[in-house]
Amino acid sequence: MDKAFTKLPRLVQIILLLIPGVNWITEIIVRWSAFLSKGGIIRLVVSIIVTVFGLVFGWVDLVWCLLFKRLLLM
Repeated sequence: MDKAFTKLPRLVQIILLLIPGVNWITEIIVRWSAFLSKGGIIRLVVSIIVTVFGLVFGWVDLVWCLLFKRLLLM
């Protein structure tokens, strides 16, 4: 799912991260799928943080996606 998200057009990514409830669900799905496919302790920690504080982290990722065209710590 993380690869599918990165292949989406930038406008669709931004819209998914802009809507408050949708950005949390998107963050959880993308972060946990990245951890399950690639592994790593940093991805695990970020996945747990996103699960608990997903709404706040979603807004940070929205800004990060606008500036650098990828999610934070991906």
